[in-house]
Amino acid sequence: MAENDPAMRFSSQAIRTFKEGEAPTAAAELNPTARQIATQYRRDSMSPVMVSGVLRFVEFILLALSGLAIYAVYVDVHHAFLWQYPLLILGTSAVAVILLEITDNYQIARLRQPMNNLGTIILVWGGTLALTTVVGFFLKVSADFSRFWLASWFFTGLGLLLILRFVMARMVRRWARNGAMERRAVIVGGGQTAETLIRSIEQQPHNDIRICGIFDDRDDRRSPPIVAGYPKLGNIGALIEFARIARIDMLIVALPLTAEARVLSLLKKLWVLPVDIRLSAHSNQLRFRPRSYSFIGSVPMLDVLDRPINDWDSVAKRAFDIVFSLFGIVVFSPIMIATAIAIKLESKGPVFFKQKRHGFNNEVIDVYKFRSMYVDQCDPTARNAVTKNDPRVTRVGRIIRKTSIDELPQFFNSLIGNLSLVGPRPHAVSAQSHNRLYHEVVDGYFARHRVKPGVTGWAQINGWRGEIDHDDKIKMRTEYDLYYIENWSLWFDLKILLLTPIRLLNTENAY
Repeated sequence: MAENDPAMRFSSQAIRTFKEGEAPTAAAELNPTARQIATQYRRDSMSPVMVSGVLRFVEFILLALSGLAIYAVYVDVHHAFLWQYPLLILGTSAVAVILLEITDNYQIARLRQPMNNLGTIILVWGGTLALTTVVGFFLKVSADFSRFWLASWFFTGLGLLLILRFVMARMVRRWARNGAMERRAVIVGGGQTAETLIRSIEQQPHNDIRICGIFDDRDDRRSPPIVAGYPKLGNIGALIEFARIARIDMLIVALPLTAEARVLSLLKKLWVLPVDIRLSAHSNQLRFRPRSYSFIGSVPMLDVLDRPINDWDSVAKRAFDIVFSLFGIVVFSPIMIATAIAIKLESKGPVFFKQKRHGFNNEVIDVYKFRSMYVDQCDPTARNAVTKNDPRVTRVGRIIRKTSIDELPQFFNSLIGNLSLVGPRPHAVSAQSHNRLYHEVVDGYFARHRVKPGVTGWAQINGWRGEIDHDDKIKMRTEYDLYYIENWSLWFDLKILLLTPIRLLNTENAY
């Protein structure tokens, strides 16, 4: 099906060409206006997907608790705690939430206007209880349940739903006004096409898109400096730097599909950023099947790339990191204490070594390790990679580097949140291969920073760890890192985590 879809063919072609041809554009210096605007958007906004997801959970809890509370008050639970009641209450509450989802009552536009959806909410909640009654009748168990309890639960549950919806409407409107809940977008491309797109987005009712600016490689003669009231903030190189400062959700490419070469050239430069990339289909004459599009209101977009590990996936991954980081700290604490004592006994200086490395979206983070070198010969920049029999490494250092014990303090990095347990390994900011920085060696290297780096990773358990003494080694690391990003799942993380101790037994490339 997807192979016959023109939109899918275009997207696949774009992805294949990302790793071929011209090198990605380097980040450029921002002008003062662009930097000021980027700074305004440094903080993350609330995701509408997360907001509606939390509301589902809260409504389920409210319905379930109200049903259980009425049951506990009306029925003598000490003498007749019927297991059927709690089971029925939980099941009915879940069905109600599912039906509210099916009827689109968790859409942000509907949450803004609860008065318009009162009839649907009443119908869904009443219909759910009616369905429960019908099922009980056919199962010949309806006589076992209290009609007074059922009627009380209907009115109490409905009242709680309506109160919550009106409170939520006020909160959503407030979050929209102060920018706490919005999707931040940057327009790539200028001129009349961009202006038409911006006007169409702004005309959408209950629009949650905040356009942060316009970027275009063309000069002011071919691309006006102001489009629909929004300033052109720079070229594509400046956009890469802008997106590393501001928390941008979406890049919308405002170019016609017929300009295929230019579109692919832009995508080649932009795919390294951790954002959704959409191609505006608003002004194109070509029309694909409806399911080929995503929509901003009624404005059609072609999905080129999605931001990896987003929304609830990021919540699940963060919970995974916290649980297993705490577990790792507890289990390995005797080894870490013994290592700290050994380091102190052998050489003067601190036990821990702090190094600047590239983190998520190219941010510079501090990564902690056990110190494995003599203090006066430490290399915080990692400009000179450690080699076999390196005289800078202490005797204890050789052991802990071979066994990767020097990396154990990174459990604390993962617990803090600037590392994940599993992900592309963070490299030092000045790490080099044959006097060239890694991004100068590998085309699309910075795409590995679209997710948070990890204590361990897919490349490491496949043997790509240790000294980088050949360009092919950093290229293969990057290939494995990109495979991990494109195929991420919690099960994949768990597999990598469980395989790590086994694969670390191979110390051939660890010095």
